[in-house]
Amino acid sequence: MNKRNIDKIIEIKPSKNPVISVIIPTLNEEKYLENTLLSLKYQNFKKEYEIIVSDGKSKDKTIEIAKKYANKIVICKKRGIALGRNCGALVSKGKYFVFLDADTMLLPNALSEIYKEIKKKDVALVTFPLVFYKADLTNLFYSLVYNSFVKLTSKTKKPQVAGMLMAVKREHFFKIKGFNENLKILEDYDLAERISKFGKVSIVENSLAISSSRRIDKWGKLKSAILYPSIYLGYLLTKKDVGKEIYKPIR
Repeated sequence: MNKRNIDKIIEIKPSKNPVISVIIPTLNEEKYLENTLLSLKYQNFKKEYEIIVSDGKSKDKTIEIAKKYANKIVICKKRGIALGRNCGALVSKGKYFVFLDADTMLLPNALSEIYKEIKKKDVALVTFPLVFYKADLTNLFYSLVYNSFVKLTSKTKKPQVAGMLMAVKREHFFKIKGFNENLKILEDYDLAERISKFGKVSIVENSLAISSSRRIDKWGKLKSAILYPSIYLGYLLTKKDVGKEIYKPIR
């Protein structure tokens, strides 16, 4: 995690004393980003928060869209979702971090519910159940599997939480030196494991993370059913992103 990876910082609407910093890594996200940012604009959270878009030099209208809603945009010198999240954290001011994917929307009560939990001393990470906004049986199945998986592993010493929505304390994040930039995929599960030494994972049941199913749509049902478990198993056994060439990270 190094400030040298930051190419440029664009200050739009500086937030003086934000309690929460919402950090969104992007790379060519014009199709999804505006809905995500709109969901953050209409939060019922009464305290100050900032929105940081951390971009890997997008070629589309991502930056143009971000300028309409974000408090700050950080342009990274290199691509990489772990690096992007770390760059966002390095320019943040909040006591708590909410990492959110560019294709994931939140309900209006999201930040309020996160704040209630993450400020507790025994809580290290907060997340929500996942639903896909494209409703079909395949997506319902995947969301049920993922939500059950998170709930099961959250009770162990190796919780597994996806980076589409994860909230952590600033002090804990920097103590473990943020996301592992050597991992191209599953860097979120890796961080969840490492940060859990500071406390438990809290799954807030009265809010939701609403995400796209673009990876499943791109791969197809059969390929997804084979590749997702295979990639995760490979990581679990080796602690390396063995599926990175297949997965081709989006950001």
